Amino acid sequence: MLTNEQLRFYQDNGYLLVEDVITNEQLKILQEITYEFIDKSRTLTESNDVYDLDEGHCAEQPRLTRIKLPHKQHQYFDDILKKSGVTEVLRDILGANATLLTSKLNTKSPGGGAAVEWHQDWAFYPHTNDNLLAFGLMLEDVTIENGPLQVIPGSHKGPILSHHSNGVFCGAINPDDPNFNRERITTLTGRAGSMTIHHARTLHGSAPNESNRPRLILFYEIARSDAWPILGASSYFHGLGQDGFWEDLQDRMIIGQPCTEPCVENVPVRMPLPPAPNASSIFQTQKSGGAKSVFT
Repeated sequence: MLTNEQLRFYQDNGYLLVEDVITNEQLKILQEITYEFIDKSRTLTESNDVYDLDEGHCAEQPRLTRIKLPHKQHQYFDDILKKSGVTEVLRDILGANATLLTSKLNTKSPGGGAAVEWHQDWAFYPHTNDNLLAFGLMLEDVTIENGPLQVIPGSHKGPILSHHSNGVFCGAINPDDPNFNRERITTLTGRAGSMTIHHARTLHGSAPNESNRPRLILFYEIARSDAWPILGASSYFHGLGQDGFWEDLQDRMIIGQPCTEPCVENVPVRMPLPPAPNASSIFQTQKSGGAKSVFT
């Protein structure tokens, strides 16, 4: 599905935007399911295993930061990963065997929906090699006003910056780090049905949503199957035990088969420990860990 030019761009820059990766019918179904989930959150007064509530959430005006693990909340979120144009893009980049690490549906609310401070995904879940990526499937048009993903091209080839503050893992870099080249920031906007892809080591973040529209993006984090986790901050499967992990791994296979012979490469690793006081999501990790904001 991807051209050689697109693959070279991804390899050189650590990110890619692919337009119209799913059909209009698939997009409509995803939108309907998502708004049903948002509607069901009206009765909640605090976050739970499915929802992360944003400040100001109420029955009259539901405000969420995230729907957690959507691939486990509704079958269609799993199907779109394994049976769509998305699948072919992943095959082109990662090869014949790829594994889902986790998923989330970021539902950045209108009028100031929470920012995601700048970070590298790799800091959260170091692996035996860095053939990992995350992609965001846009469920609504994403514009400059509603907090789009921003990346620093080529940062996937640079160092892993410190994501610690006051002695704990805060899930964000210090904006004063000299390796944070903010003058190179690139903003990724696009039409609903488009897909952004970024390497696990690419520096990225997103500003608050200052528009009057939600920013709905379905994120999945993916590894080539021979990349095995060393540790994962808040990764649910680390608590499953050996049998449970193996069973869950079968469900997380996107293409191909599990690999039990990890490819071990010389990659930079710093454990995401000790954890922040509240590590239930990236938002809580950054807030409770005392991350310094780029956006204030």
